[in-house]
Amino acid sequence: MSSLLVLGGSGRTGAHVLTHAARGGHRVRALVRNPDTVRAPAGVELIQGTPANIDDIRRAAQGTEAVISALNNARASDNPWAKPVSPPMFMTDAARNTLTVMGEQGIPRIVLTSTQGAGDDWARLNPLVKAFINLSNIKAGFEDHTGVDQVVRASSGIDWTLARAVTLTDKPAGGPVRAAEAGTEKPGARINRADLAHFLVQTLEDDAWIRKAPLVWNTPG
Repeated sequence: MSSLLVLGGSGRTGAHVLTHAARGGHRVRALVRNPDTVRAPAGVELIQGTPANIDDIRRAAQGTEAVISALNNARASDNPWAKPVSPPMFMTDAARNTLTVMGEQGIPRIVLTSTQGAGDDWARLNPLVKAFINLSNIKAGFEDHTGVDQVVRASSGIDWTLARAVTLTDKPAGGPVRAAEAGTEKPGARINRADLAHFLVQTLEDDAWIRKAPLVWNTPG
């Protein structure tokens, strides 16, 4: 059992992270804007605050041994093409704050959600997909995920994993989940949020994919 700090625990993926981590016997603390609106499993400690504020992270991280970040940019609606409403580069700034606090407090391990096409994986996307992203509201999210990628890779003394999810769905957990380094296998098209959350927790528990950024997807099964 370990003590975990979860960022983004009020989101659609983060809520599943709280459930999987609590079921796994971990002590779970989540930093959320409004604890009254979060349906957390029994035993999960909710701390009010925002990862945009480094002092909130410092307070929430005290006594924890690892971090799972399921942060994403908020949008005007759940439609993936909706207008972003988060501050520009919100995830990048939050990652930078989190890594700073981890260094200060001696927290060695972090697993973060990312996306297919972030960082060096952008070059592998179909040109038509790239053009569509660049002409749509999801461009801001891709730029922010790439910012996170760059900040995390520049960190020292931190065992990080960037889980590059393919298209996310809200279907019930169905598994199985496949992960592979970008460019080594053709990934599937989708992954359920619940299955991605399980992968994040399992990766932390197994100390797998350290300092790597695997693509993650559901396989038929």
